Amino acid sequence: MSYTDKHIVESYSGLFEGLSSTSKIELIENLSKSLKGKKKDKEETFYKSFGAFASDKSAEEIIKIIKSSRKFRKKELKF
Repeated sequence: MSYTDKHIVESYSGLFEGLSSTSKIELIENLSKSLKGKKKDKEETFYKSFGAFASDKSAEEIIKIIKSSRKFRKKELKF
């Protein structure tokens, strides 16, 4: 275990001291489930994020809308 990991575990352990026994048991169950669960492939998750923005408009139309909605204001800076 690295120094950083050990420090994180100790920090969380301090937080858990104030929990009730029931809460601690539920926490242990959730941690156990997370260990047993299938680890998501980072690459798979990354590629699933594509296509999350759905629109009937073309890329050019979307770009035009974004650029036209920009607002600039001139402000004089005094030093």
